[in-house]
This record gives sequence, C-alpha cells and structure tokens, in this order.
Amino acid sequence: MVWGVKYRRKILKSYVKPELVKSIRKLQQTYPTWFIHKINTNLDHVHLLIEIPPDVSVSEVVQKIKIQTSKDLRSKFNFINKIFTKSGIWSVGYFASTVGLKEAKIMQYITYQSAHDFGNDASSLFS
Repeated sequence: MVWGVKYRRKILKSYVKPELVKSIRKLQQTYPTWFIHKINTNLDHVHLLIEIPPDVSVSEVVQKIKIQTSKDLRSKFNFINKIFTKSGIWSVGYFASTVGLKEAKIMQYITYQSAHDFGNDASSLFS
C-alpha cells in the first residue's frame, strides 16, 4: 500500500520528524504484521510504502497511524497543541493505492519525492 497524507499546516520541522518516525516505529511494534518499506516527509506531508496483510483494511491502518502519531506529537510538542486547539493535525483525507508489479517504481517515486518537494527522506531512521 502506498499512503500519502498532509498535515493541516507545515509542522514537520527537522526536530519533529524523528519523533514522527519513533511514533511509527511504535506502531510497527504494536502491529508486527505491518512492514514499512519506505517513509519520506516534507513540512506538510508524509509518504509511506507499507505492507499490510490482506485481512487488515487500509482505512484502519491510516486511522491508527493518524491517531497514534497525533497523540505522540501532541504530547511531545506544546506548539502543536497551540496551533491545533480544536482540530486534528492531519488533513481529513489520504491517498492510498495498492502496489503490484510496479513496486520498484513506487519506491523510486517516494525516494525522489523529497527532492521534488524539498522534503527529507526518513528511511535511514528505520535502520
């Protein structure tokens, strides 16, 4: 599954990104059948290439990622709570697509998305 979602504002500063990755790692420990192949971020969005088992719905995965990362980032950074007093930090929607034979192309897209959007590749943080 390829997953992309936007933050409501540009909050993913260089010091916030490692906490986002930690939060996603925590989820991966909670759900060991999820495997994150690639993660790439920008100030206002995240791209993930994640493998999930067929008995888990995409919407369930996205919901759990949004909930957990939001809780973790809010608890770590007070400025996020000040910016988002009544709303979530994530945008309402998301983009998801299944990956088949073109997985290498999708991986390349996510890898080079940072160069295109001036974002940062966070994959090395999973090593």
